[in-house]
Amino acid sequence: MKKILILLLVLSVQFTFAQSPVKVVDTTTKKSFPKWKNKNIATLDVSEVAFVNWNSGGSNSISALLGFVSEANYKFKHFFWNNNINIRYGINKQQSQELRKTEDLIEVNSNIGYRKDSLTNWFFTSKFNFKTQFTNGYTYPNTTNAISKFMAPGYLFYGVGIEYGKNIEKLSVYFSPATTKSTFVLDQELANSGAFGVTPAVLDDEDNVIKKGERVRNEFGILITNAYETEIAKNIYMKHLVSLYTDYLNDFGNIDADWQVNLDFKVNNYIRANLGSHLKYDNDVKNLMAINEETEEEEYVEEGAKVQWKQILGIGVVVDF
Repeated sequence: MKKILILLLVLSVQFTFAQSPVKVVDTTTKKSFPKWKNKNIATLDVSEVAFVNWNSGGSNSISALLGFVSEANYKFKHFFWNNNINIRYGINKQQSQELRKTEDLIEVNSNIGYRKDSLTNWFFTSKFNFKTQFTNGYTYPNTTNAISKFMAPGYLFYGVGIEYGKNIEKLSVYFSPATTKSTFVLDQELANSGAFGVTPAVLDDEDNVIKKGERVRNEFGILITNAYETEIAKNIYMKHLVSLYTDYLNDFGNIDADWQVNLDFKVNNYIRANLGSHLKYDNDVKNLMAINEETEEEEYVEEGAKVQWKQILGIGVVVDF
């Protein structure tokens, strides 16, 4: 019986420590603070338009955008480690049209930095970024041939460099002279076509595959990023993020750009509005132009890379936990 009581006491102590946040003591201020800061935000934006005997005409439609952000950040003395997962998925349904995708993103970030003392704002930093999507992408109204799929493409960046930031969570400028970029096209049909810059398949005169297309493309180059977050007016928050990348070996000086600007308008703790702009350019992503649109089976011809732009405006609910 005594052994059982001792065992229960040990388990109780372990459970208590497991449920309590890990804390450290700053010997200079005698104050304790948690090592990890966690934040989870779920959002749902919905818009709807309906017409009944509307003489100006119109098409009934409904749209929904679901978002989820999870952060786990560690900070101790001159060391930080920031991690986040960003998930977004949007759909739209219009009258007389099939359900269409409007947003699709899976993104994982992990940044580790160290500075020599508290006087400097320069950090030695290593950055990891991964992006892909959930479901197939199409050039609507054609839903027969997918132009993108899960892990087709998938992008992975990893590099080391220096970063400046007085408040690293709000403002940072990062320069890496040594960053690897891997592009994954794990769907063999898309890989055979050379989608997203991978080496296409080798075909004979009758279009039979002699050698399959490569499903991974690796690059090594320079990455520059800038992030800034601030409250520009009461309950209006702006977040800006730009990323510029060029490869040393493949067309050096040709820059892949990714620029996002988001404005969050906070109504209260549960209602918010969002206005976002996303601009991209990637020389490896070629546009498709439809030809013979009047026929039932549409055909497409590949064009060169173009600037991509997306704008989002929504109002919805937000849950912070």
